[in-house]
Amino acid sequence: MYDLRTRQRALALLSQGLSLNSVSKQTGISRSAIRSWRLRVEPLPRMIEPDICPRCLPSPGAPAAPAAYAYLLGLYLGDGCISPHPHGGYYLRIACADAWPGLIVECEEAIRDVRPDSRVCILRKDGCVMVTSYGRHWPCLFPQHGPGKKHDRHIALEPWQQRIVDAHPWEFIRGLIHSDGCRNMNWTTRVVRGEKKRYEYPRYWFTNVSDDIRRLYTDTLDKVGVEWRHCTRAGQPYNTSVAKRASVALMDAHIGPKY
Repeated sequence: MYDLRTRQRALALLSQGLSLNSVSKQTGISRSAIRSWRLRVEPLPRMIEPDICPRCLPSPGAPAAPAAYAYLLGLYLGDGCISPHPHGGYYLRIACADAWPGLIVECEEAIRDVRPDSRVCILRKDGCVMVTSYGRHWPCLFPQHGPGKKHDRHIALEPWQQRIVDAHPWEFIRGLIHSDGCRNMNWTTRVVRGEKKRYEYPRYWFTNVSDDIRRLYTDTLDKVGVEWRHCTRAGQPYNTSVAKRASVALMDAHIGPKY
């Protein structure tokens, strides 16, 4: 148990922009305790964001921290949305399952890296949290934003986004896997010398109903040398599987399971 002053000090350090790891090391308090305090007390932010956007400059450039942006782009294409605020500006929301607290932390840190002047808050929902950040320029950074569901409209990367993904393909793949993918153990049986034996092997799955988003995923897999194949669900190729041993090993080296 921690007294109120200890909690207030930890939350004050977070409000200064320090990461959970930094606050935990500085105070000796576990990350899970600090995270639970923030989830209970941090309100939905309504802040004033500086009007500095790399895409709105006379000579538009790439966002800060391109590797973090590639990861965040993958998260957004999988489980993200942008919605307008009634009084101006936009909310970027990324849905993250409660089962993966490490993913929640990584999502927060990616948003802060991409937009250092924007605050991030956690909104708890049934079985998940919404990692949320307010800003005026989220549609500039994610031009895939539009009305309706992503799989009901065309999704393509802008040239400047494609250059970032080409430079940081594994971060982009990791964001997609962390949103709409997983690593699990598959099994099969074979008859060996008249005896049925069970074999288990790891496999990566990516599931998305958007043909365009699946194509962005598989095109990037091709560029890093990962073999894949489509697996149909209800007659539709919603699932993309990576099961070849060498390709799984490559994915393990750069992605790994959620945590």
